[in-house]
Amino acid sequence: MNNRHVMEEQELLDLLKDYPVPEAEAGFYDRALVRAVHKGSRRQRNRWMLTGFGSAIAAGLAIWAISAMLMTAPQLPDAAPTIPGVTIAMEQEHTVRLVFASAEALDSATLTVSLPEGIELAGFPGQREITWETSLQEGKNLLPLTLIALTPAGGELLARLEHDDRNRTFRLRVDVT
Repeated sequence: MNNRHVMEEQELLDLLKDYPVPEAEAGFYDRALVRAVHKGSRRQRNRWMLTGFGSAIAAGLAIWAISAMLMTAPQLPDAAPTIPGVTIAMEQEHTVRLVFASAEALDSATLTVSLPEGIELAGFPGQREITWETSLQEGKNLLPLTLIALTPAGGELLARLEHDDRNRTFRLRVDVT
């Protein structure tokens, strides 16, 4: 597996760290135990055991695979982190979807998109930086951006999310064909 895939896996792991794990609703564990030991539910109990066993194996394999990739990947101390990228065609609209994961709902967050030279956001001709106020829901929030390449240069798109005294910048490399 090449270094690019390892960096993509690491980026995915970093994104998943921000994704909240929902807590079980009240009484879930009690209902699950009642169903598991209910008279005549032997098939259900076997299904639960197989599901749990299968999940444990899948989780173990995933951890093993990711650990193996991270442990065998060459560590380059001066190498810049890989930036995710997209390739778009000249003068054709291309929608990219940015996902912002939030551990809690955020009201009055400020989102700023900075575009590279020669790339425009549909509906905002000639503007290289667009800023607006928005609210984020708890969990994943999707932001579709329709890009148009006017020159073959490409570059780096920045999306900066600010709320109170916290901020985060997301980077996306845009290549033009």
